Amino acid sequence: MDRLDHAARLMLVSDLDYTMVDHDDPDNCALLRFNSLWEAFYRHDSLLVFSTGRSPTIYKELRNEKPLLTPDITVMSVGTEIAYGESMVPDYDWERSLNHKWDREIVTEETAKFRELVLQSETEQRPHKASFFVEKPKASQVINVLQERLIARGLEVKIIYSGGAALDVLPQGAGKGQALAYLLNKFEVDDKLPINSLVCGDSGNDAELFSVPGVYGVMVSNAQEELLEWHAHNAKDNENIIHASERCAAGIMEAIGHYNLGPSSSPRDAIDLSHFMKEHMNPGFEIVKFYLSCERWRRGDFQKSGDFMHSLKSKFHPSGIFVHPSGVQKCFDECLNALENSYGLEQGSRFRVWLDRITSAQIGSDTWLVKFDRWELSGEERHCCLTTVLLNSKAEDFIWMHIHQTWMSGHARKTYGNLLF
Repeated sequence: MDRLDHAARLMLVSDLDYTMVDHDDPDNCALLRFNSLWEAFYRHDSLLVFSTGRSPTIYKELRNEKPLLTPDITVMSVGTEIAYGESMVPDYDWERSLNHKWDREIVTEETAKFRELVLQSETEQRPHKASFFVEKPKASQVINVLQERLIARGLEVKIIYSGGAALDVLPQGAGKGQALAYLLNKFEVDDKLPINSLVCGDSGNDAELFSVPGVYGVMVSNAQEELLEWHAHNAKDNENIIHASERCAAGIMEAIGHYNLGPSSSPRDAIDLSHFMKEHMNPGFEIVKFYLSCERWRRGDFQKSGDFMHSLKSKFHPSGIFVHPSGVQKCFDECLNALENSYGLEQGSRFRVWLDRITSAQIGSDTWLVKFDRWELSGEERHCCLTTVLLNSKAEDFIWMHIHQTWMSGHARKTYGNLLF
């Protein structure tokens, strides 16, 4: 909440499974495109919020499986848990507010009377959420009867059915929409209400997000029938909600462009990134541009060219030093020569690089200190370096002065071969 000292230019609130993350795309192409867009153009002045039905346990599992960025805020367990920052500091005020007319023991007693309800895993049973599976033909009757019984026992609950299989029982005041409204109210009290907010979803438990006043919304092209039916009955005349023509993260980028909320073309979509420079010169874009260029060079994604390496080398100060996470120090020239010799070595592989948590500070009239996480996927292995870069701004470009990398805990590699950036 405190990362920005001003109102966010954009607050993007997205569901994860089959919205931000396309589980039918093993190469995570759209997700990686979104990552580059966000880190290049939005991270410095906007807020990323993940709003998921997943509990903290399986949310963390997903982060270990997919190249997800670190959100500023995480809303989990269908809007019953809110956490802030990388360390996921819980919002206990929100959780206490959900205790009104909620008794989980009563919910457990009543749901046990339905043979149709199958408990989800223990990780998904949370203080303010009871989760089950139920077959779609039986769902409507179970919901109606269960709702009546819980009301009769003095509770005020909300029952959400999503994905054609998952049934969640929550306090009446919980849910993704209520959690978002709570966050927006907190920002307004602090005089930091985001200039624009975009919500993104694909299933029934996302419907509440689209009901929050004043937000733009996108149902990705692969949105489930239950969400499309909700839209048809409740919001078909709302021009601030669109059904994208693209799947998952690509649909989110489509919506950013549709509503003119900012840049919507990912740096990953252009081999020549020079046309971005005049309009989007900032340290974040500079960092993304360089590491995308290195990835494409090593994958052999474009024809080998001496002009490319000459242009790249011109951006590095002759006396600059690269400190590898192993502790070895080398001059830029040596590292750039190793990079030049690496052309196409990853051709045909799953090799990918993505950046996360790019932050920059202007520490002089023309000097920038930039910090970020540099992730690398090679085969089935993922590694991460905490990276610090010193940049000098010159005319309409940046000169790289110094790079220092440190292995993130648990990501050190036993061998590192040539010293590449």
